[in-house]
Amino acid sequence: MLDLQRLRALHAVSVHGTVGAAAAALGFTPSAVSQQIAKLERETRTVLLEREGRGVRLTDEAWHLVGVAGELLALVERAETRLEERRGVPSGRLTIAAFASAARGLLPLVLADLAVRHPALDARLTEVDPHLSVDLVAKGAVDLVVAHDWDIAPLPAPAGVEQAPIGEDLCDLLVPEGHRFAGRAAVRRDELGGERWICQPPGRVCHDWLLRTLRGAGHEPDIVHQADENPTLVALVAAGLGVALIPRLGRGPLPPGVVEVPLDPMPVRRLYALWRTGAARRPAIAETVRTLRTHWPAAASHTTAPLRPAAGA
Repeated sequence: MLDLQRLRALHAVSVHGTVGAAAAALGFTPSAVSQQIAKLERETRTVLLEREGRGVRLTDEAWHLVGVAGELLALVERAETRLEERRGVPSGRLTIAAFASAARGLLPLVLADLAVRHPALDARLTEVDPHLSVDLVAKGAVDLVVAHDWDIAPLPAPAGVEQAPIGEDLCDLLVPEGHRFAGRAAVRRDELGGERWICQPPGRVCHDWLLRTLRGAGHEPDIVHQADENPTLVALVAAGLGVALIPRLGRGPLPPGVVEVPLDPMPVRRLYALWRTGAARRPAIAETVRTLRTHWPAAASHTTAPLRPAAGA
């Protein structure tokens, strides 16, 4: 008989791409995941993983098992949801994926609150870029995702995934002291040409948004510095090396040498919670979404200006 935990390990490798990433998502060591898959290979008398460079590749037989594993894990999720629903109390493990500024500026408040009010709930956070996290929840790799989109680039929810708004995060232009825009009440987007830009690397949502915004205003951005983390971007602006468009959530107080200037119209990114339709009735999901929206105003107190709550929050 096939062991469900070993199938879960193989499924995680298929979703995350490597044994190490799968182990991190499952809360195991890489060697433990490798052992689970090795045992599954012995049980099935089938090679499931093959070395490919520094990583691994799933065989055709492994992909067949992954499909079956997905179906079994969905059945288990429905069974666990029904049991938790009957109890009426959030409980069990809840895996959450969130992008960096939400993980820094919002989730600590939410997780601490849940831990105090619902000790039977084991909520666990992983920081993931939003364009990856939506796929993870759709594939069953995580239970709940906090993601965002921009006003000019909506975030579609894939089939089988539901979403609810959390709030709207505003974005400001950050410039060095002495810059031509410092001290302005507002800057129009059509005035942004000729600047040296600091932003996140290609493939990140904020990078794509910057390109779309500037090109939509008739400017080709000159991106001179790239970094993953917003504090690094702010530090580069403070050094006088360029300008940046950075959201307020999780940004914290600005250091000396950096001036915040509003854009007109002001860019908005919208935060959402997403979960699989099959888990929609799980009390842990409903309570976590409610807690995210409850703590949204408190997250605003860690920014330089208030954030806007979601409609109906």
